[in-house]
Amino acid sequence: MSLDEDKQAVRERVWSALIEGEISTPDARGYIPDFVGSDKAAELLAATPPWRKARTVKANPDTAQLPVRARALADGKILYMAVPKLATIEPFYLIDPARSALPPAQAASSKVASDASPRVGIEEMRPIDLVVCGTVAVNREGVRLGKGAGYSDIEVGLLIEAGLVSDRTVIVTTVHSLQMVDEPLPEGEHDFRVDLIVTEKDVIACPPHRRPDGLIWSSMPTEKIAAIPLLRGRAKNSLS
Repeated sequence: MSLDEDKQAVRERVWSALIEGEISTPDARGYIPDFVGSDKAAELLAATPPWRKARTVKANPDTAQLPVRARALADGKILYMAVPKLATIEPFYLIDPARSALPPAQAASSKVASDASPRVGIEEMRPIDLVVCGTVAVNREGVRLGKGAGYSDIEVGLLIEAGLVSDRTVIVTTVHSLQMVDEPLPEGEHDFRVDLIVTEKDVIACPPHRRPDGLIWSSMPTEKIAAIPLLRGRAKNSLS
């Protein structure tokens, strides 16, 4: 099988386990799965030193990480949340708890943010202390599989190139323990690993690893470049 087929086989297995175990809803397949215990994972993450030190957090917009985003705002952290599919030239929402009158759980909702929070370009962002990403499957080495769309890899690549994500930035995922797999996972050149995995009952520190230097244009489908406004303007020079 190809790398993509190997990845998809793992995703399908994990989605099935989550659905059959009633950990996720029956429609979880094809998405970053919400899971029973996501609030407990957020509480455990909030007790870690990297979280306590962080002042700026970049998070994915999926429901599974809503408790983490809400906790970030409740703790007074600046939150950047990706615009779904990076569909605008300003690809992140800026949610500043000092300027929001909404309750944290409401302000952190992707549906509310689209109306209540300003979009910002990368040049307007502060350096990121902690990145939170959604995951379908992950192992103890920190190798993760998202849902297969590649947006998290693009977000992190863009932020690395801009100098906003560095070796000091901690990358975290929150998952259910059923999403942890005890096996090597297929990994591409563009894939980033996580430093910390937080489940509903454990915090797992992953070994050090090398991160991508930025976007890997050679692995990016042309239709993906065409669909993301921020990439279209960069593609010609990067591919030449």
